[in-house]
Amino acid sequence: MNLKAILLSLLLLGASSPVLSQDIPQKPENTIPTPPSREFRGVWIATVGNVDWPSRPGLTSDQQKAELITILDRAVALKLNAVIFQVRPACDALYPSPYEPWSEYLTGQMGKAPEPYYDPLAFAVEEAHKRGLEFHAWFNPYRARQANAKSEIAANHISRTQPQLVKHYGKALWLDPGETAVQDYSLKVIMDVVSRYDIDGVHIDDYFYPYPERDGGKQIDFPDELSWQQYLRTGGTLSRSDWRRENINTFVHRLYQSVKTQKPWVKVGISPFGVWKPGYPQATANKTFNAYDQIYADSRKWLVNGWLDYLSPQLYWKISQTHQSYPVLLNWWLEQNSLGRHIWSGIYTSRVGNDTSKTWDAHEIFSQIQGTRGFSGAGGNIHFSMKSLMQNRGGISDLLAKEVYTKPALVPASPWLDNTAPGKPELTIYKDPITGRIQLNWKPTGQQKVWWWVVQTKTGSEWTTNILPVGQTSYVLNNTQVESAAVSAVTRYGTQGAIAQTTLTKPIAVTPFKSIQSR
Repeated sequence: MNLKAILLSLLLLGASSPVLSQDIPQKPENTIPTPPSREFRGVWIATVGNVDWPSRPGLTSDQQKAELITILDRAVALKLNAVIFQVRPACDALYPSPYEPWSEYLTGQMGKAPEPYYDPLAFAVEEAHKRGLEFHAWFNPYRARQANAKSEIAANHISRTQPQLVKHYGKALWLDPGETAVQDYSLKVIMDVVSRYDIDGVHIDDYFYPYPERDGGKQIDFPDELSWQQYLRTGGTLSRSDWRRENINTFVHRLYQSVKTQKPWVKVGISPFGVWKPGYPQATANKTFNAYDQIYADSRKWLVNGWLDYLSPQLYWKISQTHQSYPVLLNWWLEQNSLGRHIWSGIYTSRVGNDTSKTWDAHEIFSQIQGTRGFSGAGGNIHFSMKSLMQNRGGISDLLAKEVYTKPALVPASPWLDNTAPGKPELTIYKDPITGRIQLNWKPTGQQKVWWWVVQTKTGSEWTTNILPVGQTSYVLNNTQVESAAVSAVTRYGTQGAIAQTTLTKPIAVTPFKSIQSR
C-alpha cells in the first residue's frame, strides 16, 4: 500500500409475591446481541521525572492515592481499557522491592518509603481492576539513573552494590547489556513483580542500549569494552553491533519464556522506536534514526519469532510526514506480523496543545486512531501520555470522548495463549415491585476463570453494551423499555463465552426484587 493510497483511505474514513414477565417490556422476536467491539485502548502513565504520577515528589500517601484514583477514573470516563504504569524507571522501584531502592519520584529521596507506608503498585493494581482496566507493569531493564535525577543514590542501588555492572554514559548511568549478570539481575527484578502482583502485562519501552550521546559533536560509544573482550575470549565471532543486538535478543527471549512459565496469561509487550531500519519501509529516509543500528534493538526479530504478545512501535509522526508517515510505518509493521501477534501502535498524544512550535491539532490523533481502525490486523493504540488526557490539551479528551471512544471495547483476545471459552453464566431477573426497576444477577459456571462480564441490553433495534469487572455480578436496568438482556463471560485471555439471554417473550416468573447491589 503506497502513501497516496493510505492517505486517501484515511480521508474517507424487599419481599413480595412473584412478578410475571408480562410486567416487563417485551418484544415478540428473539435477536442476538451485537458482538462487543475489540480494541486496545491504552495509555502510558510515566513516573520517571514525575511526568504523569505523582505530580511531584513528596506528596503524602493520601495525596498520591487521590491523584492516582483521579487518573484511573479519567481513563474509565474516556472508555480506555488498559493502563501501562511505570514501576521501574531506573533501577528503582514504585513498590517494596527486595532488590532495589524506593524511587525518588515518590518521596524525593531514593530509598525512602512513602509516609504513611503503603504499596503504590498493589494499590494501583487493585484500583485498576476495580474499574475493569488491565494493568501492565512497565519496566526499564537497563537504565540505572537518569541524568536529571536529584536524590543521593541509596546504599542498596545497584551502582553501589554491583558497580562493575554499571556504566557512566553521558550524564546518566546504565547497566551493561553485555553482562550476563545484568540480564539475570533485571530478569529477577521483573519476575519478582510477576510473581507477587496480579498484573495483566509486562511492558518494556524503547530504551535498550542508550540513545547515542555526543561530546564536541562526536558520538560517544557505549563503554562496554570489558564485556566485549570477554565475549571474544570465549570464542565469539559476531561483530560488535551484532553482538550487542544479540544481547538484547537473548534478554527478550528469556523474559518471554520466564513470564509464560510462571503466569501464561500475563501478556509481554514491547514498545520500540518506530523505525526498525532505514529504508524499511522504502518511504523512510535512509539516514533517519533507527532502532536496529543505533540502540541495537532488532524488534522485527522479536515479532517474527513470537517473543512477545504485543508490539507497540512508537509511531510518533504525523500522517503527512514525508519520510516517517504514521500509516506507512503502521502498514509495514503489520506486514511483518506473520504470527498474528497484537500490533497496538503508540501515538504521540502529548504533542497536542503542548505550547511548542511542534504542537499538533487534536484531530491529528483522531485521524490516526480512525486510520488504525482501517487496517486489518491493527488492534488499537497506546497514548503517550496520561498528562495530556488529564489536562485535556487542545480539547483532545473531549474529542476522544465524543467522537472516537463512544462505546466500550474489550481488549482483543490472545488465542495463541489460550482459547478456552468460559461457561455460560446463570442469569436471574429481579424486579422491584414499587419502582419497576429490573436487576440482572448472574453467577459464573465452568472451570475457566472469568475476568470481565459483558452485559448487553436491547431497546428497539439498538443494543447497548457495558463491560464490567469480574467483581460485579449484578446490573440494574433503569430503562423500563428494555426488551432483551444478555450476559456473557470473558476470560483473562480475552475469550468470550456463550451468552445467557432473556428476550422476555413469555410470561416467565421473575424473582421479587429485594435489594440493588451497588458496584
